Amino acid sequence: MRLLLIEDEKEMADALTATLGRQGIVIDHTMWLGDAVELTRQHVYDAILLDRRLPDGEGLAFIPQLRHAGIDTPIILLTAMNEPEDRIAGLDGGADDYLGKPFLVGELLARVRAVLRRPANLAPAEITAGRIVIDPLHFSVTINSVPFDLPRRELAVLIALAKRKGKSVLRSTLEAAVYNYEEEIQSNALDAHISRLRKRLLDASAGVGVHNIRGIGYLLKEET
Repeated sequence: MRLLLIEDEKEMADALTATLGRQGIVIDHTMWLGDAVELTRQHVYDAILLDRRLPDGEGLAFIPQLRHAGIDTPIILLTAMNEPEDRIAGLDGGADDYLGKPFLVGELLARVRAVLRRPANLAPAEITAGRIVIDPLHFSVTINSVPFDLPRRELAVLIALAKRKGKSVLRSTLEAAVYNYEEEIQSNALDAHISRLRKRLLDASAGVGVHNIRGIGYLLKEET
């Protein structure tokens, strides 16, 4: 899952990036609406977390701008403006949900899952490949019905490959699933994650193999 966080409180942004990152979620963060516009052109996000009081404007003004550009990504407002009239204005202004500060990260995750379950944004309840079953909304994996724990970056690689099983996946697509736009990616970092993932899947008799497609990327193939 990849989220865009538009938030000017650095301490909160850092805490959310770290906490959600441990859940396997990639967070792109900016405090500027102008930068957010460009990020939505460059990346596809599962959801956008949007503050209202930002240095270069009111967050609500960002919503119609996105919609007019044909971007229908779910938007959850995260703001200290939490009076009833503020919530009404936010929801009437096009937000999909509204969460007042302070909030529990667990509640935020539940609200993200809720907006992704809505028909227009519906993600598959499960992804299967070989003997693997992935719940992409709860970031859980089982192999032969036994829980299979993975480090978050390897989990992100597995989900990205499993969504496209049997098809080649570009390196750039995998890197976008694993790293946020501010991270410096070492030349062999992705290969190292995939090498470890490949060994874990083999040791667990997962019924799949990760294959290198030279010059293109990788492919997850079901095997007997």
